[in-house]
Order: sequence, then structure tokens, then C-alpha cells
Amino acid sequence: MSLSPLVELNDGHRIPQIGLGTWPLNDREVADAVVNAVEAGYRHIDTAVKYGNEAGVGEGIRASGLDREEFFVTTKLDGEFQGEDRAVAGLEGSLKRLNMDYVDLLLIHWPLPRRGEFISTWKTFERLQAQGKARSIGVSNFKPSHLEQLMWSSDVVPAVNQIQLNPSVNRSADCAYHEHHGIVTESYSPLGAGSGLLFAPVLNRIARKHGKTESQVVLRWHVQQGLVAIPKSADPQRMKENIDVFDFALDDEDLDAINTLDEGPEAGVNSDVQGH
Repeated sequence: MSLSPLVELNDGHRIPQIGLGTWPLNDREVADAVVNAVEAGYRHIDTAVKYGNEAGVGEGIRASGLDREEFFVTTKLDGEFQGEDRAVAGLEGSLKRLNMDYVDLLLIHWPLPRRGEFISTWKTFERLQAQGKARSIGVSNFKPSHLEQLMWSSDVVPAVNQIQLNPSVNRSADCAYHEHHGIVTESYSPLGAGSGLLFAPVLNRIARKHGKTESQVVLRWHVQQGLVAIPKSADPQRMKENIDVFDFALDDEDLDAINTLDEGPEAGVNSDVQGH
């Protein structure tokens, strides 16, 4: 069993460095995936209201045979739940579907800056954290400009910003900003789903050098930068492969080669105009 190391958050809680992403699995698929993930050593499960699979995540956790306290569970509230009253109702709905008293991490799924509601939503998250319904609170898809607005209005710094991040969308400036402010960077689509990233010749060469797969090389790249990564898979063998990245290290030559895959700061989603 390959349990993931823990990364400390700015509020004192700790998050497993490799977690299971669950989009776009449905309730039935995700329940089975969670059970298999637990057997592979995962204890960190990432879901969201928008994924429509929170009930299945809760079912899988209960079916795993482990206590709730063994898990780190993240969910996210999308734009439907931005604003004070809607955010409270949103988390209550998530907790009911998950059949849990709290989540370990609650995220604002998208900033939706044109709505102008993420600051009031954040202040509501602070109260939900004080009530013990979310042990840690954070954001997703926030740019430094969005974080600046949020932190001007609050003394509570997000514990996590979950963003699209992989070697072709490496967002190094965002990561540097997060590190400066004590925010953990969490990578979704860490393997560049659908982008062809894993077919890059440089990754094949490094994988053969270390006797690993291209996916393992990329996830090790995340790990060595102190990032938290949530690869999605419903395949038990692939799950085992994705968490088995703690017995080798990339050298400086490897890291430099991987960094040549970056497509620049404009690559990936633009959360000034995208989101839901």
C-alpha cells in the first residue's frame, strides 16, 4: 500500500499530496472507484457539487471499511451557490449527499469575477469553518488578481488554490504567488487530460531512464515542486500507478527538460471569462 505524504496547510491541517480526482464519474462509478482507491492507498478524495457524484463519494467511503476520520474529503461550490445564503445552503446540500458532518476542504469552484460575489461567499466560508462544517477553506481557478481582491477584504488566507496545472500549463508565476502567501497549490488535470502531454518524447525518455511510466514522471514532477495533485482514474491498476511515485526522484536535468513543455502563461483556462 502506497500512502501519500502529507502537506501542511496554513491553518495547521494536513492534506495528502496525491488524491483521487472524480470528475466526470457518476455516483455508481465513483463509489467503486473510491473503494479501489482506498485499497491502493489513497485517503484524499476530491469532488464537487457540479460533478453530481457527492452521494457516490460518500457511499464509497462508507463501503471502504475505514473511519471517516481517515479521509481528506474536498468539495466545491459553483456559481449557483455564490453569495451568503446560497453558500450556506450549498454546503448543507453537499453534507447531506455525502452523509457527513463536515468536509476537510471547501472550495469556491470558480471566481466568476463579473458576478462580484466571491468576497461575500468567502466571508460565508469563514463562518462555515468556524462552525466546524469545513475544516479548511480555499478556492479554485483563482488568479493572483482574484486572490488580491479576496485578501484585501479578509484576514483569512485561502489554505488551497486548486488550479489547472501540468507541465504544459505550469503556471509558475501563480505558484510563486501562492508560495509567497502561504497558499498550497493543488493541481487538477495534473496529467494534461486530452492534451496529448503524455506522448511527449521527452517524457518517454525520462520514463525509460527511471523505469517508470510517463504518468508517474509527470506526477513526480508535481510532487517535487511541493504541489498537491489529484489525477482522475477509475482503473484500479492506473490508480496504483498514479500513487506509486515516492520511490524515485527526478534530477535537475529531468526537471529542466520537463519544463520545456510549458506552453506559456496564456495556456489553459482563463478564469476571468470562464467558469460556472
